[in-house]
Amino acid sequence: MTSSRTRLPDPLPWPLLARPLARAEDALARLDERLHTSPIRDGWIARTHFGDAAATLWLDGELVALEDLVLHDARLDARAPTHELTRAHAVLRERRRIAGAEPGWALSNAGLAILRGRTAGDEGFPREAEREPNLVSEGDDDDATNAEGFNAGAGDQALADAFAAVDAAIARSNRALAGEASRPPPHRDRDPLVYDLDWDEEARLAEWRNAVDRTRDLPPTLAAAIAHTAWTAIEPLQRAPGLGRLLAAALLRERGKARAHLPCLAEGAKAVPRERRRHRDASVRLVAELDAIAAAADEGMKQHDRWLTARTLLLRKLAGRRSTSRLPELIDLVISRPLVSAGMIAEALAVTPRAALDLVKDLDLRETTGRGRFRAWSVP
Repeated sequence: MTSSRTRLPDPLPWPLLARPLARAEDALARLDERLHTSPIRDGWIARTHFGDAAATLWLDGELVALEDLVLHDARLDARAPTHELTRAHAVLRERRRIAGAEPGWALSNAGLAILRGRTAGDEGFPREAEREPNLVSEGDDDDATNAEGFNAGAGDQALADAFAAVDAAIARSNRALAGEASRPPPHRDRDPLVYDLDWDEEARLAEWRNAVDRTRDLPPTLAAAIAHTAWTAIEPLQRAPGLGRLLAAALLRERGKARAHLPCLAEGAKAVPRERRRHRDASVRLVAELDAIAAAADEGMKQHDRWLTARTLLLRKLAGRRSTSRLPELIDLVISRPLVSAGMIAEALAVTPRAALDLVKDLDLRETTGRGRFRAWSVP
């Protein structure tokens, strides 16, 4: 039976939906076709993961600086990470996992189980809560020689992570041999001060999947809009920031509307007023979701063209350089990140921090912090 929480206008208000639906379909198709043959497709995808993760927290009323998110992802935190930063990084990891998997993986039973945290992932590293931040003071100029030790302790941390993964596997094996379920019963390990123990996630998730199944005969963008609208109404999971929009984006990939990228729906939702996204009228909410998809595609197109122009200008500075120069690799790196630091460059290019600073100087990258130390750079 269809719940009142997911009940849609019957029939659908096609005169109201037709124009925004066509605009969203066209904008998304243009962006996907542009990315399909773009020389910076991989860099565009890697960079937009950061922006969409930060936008997800912005929609929840939390501000996360892109600089902090990039450094945290590189395990080069200059300070202890905040709770908001940790949540944003969890969204970033989920985006990467969905984008790197097969188009239908995220909406499958196995994919949803992993994204919900019900089972260990398949990427060989622990969950975010099990990782320890690598706090460093990353400088340049006078401190460049000291920055060579920026990755100190990484081997010990990797060994500790490996032992933790082995311990978790042994614990699961012991439970299986003892005849216990592969995962603990619902709510056994949940703090009642944080979670509502009466929240039936399984039933709510099944209700949401039924709502998605009813969109099989609808256009992909409208199906994605309905999927996220239903997720917002049902709230299957109590603590899963942005997962509804990621699943809606995965639905667009699964149905062939976004073959070359994972749409940045959170970035697009920032352009739509909250009053429209949370309107009581389901028809208004659907139009708002379609407008968010179109806004995400339009913004993605603008960013692509700007970064492609920046890459073209940077490539001109390679004239006369030796074939063994690391500058081409640095150009690819700065295109794929909102900003880079000396430590990130040194790690990615396997050079010393001093050499990294020299490469930055050769490309004349734009310094973004305005500081003399702990600096970062981005494309001009």
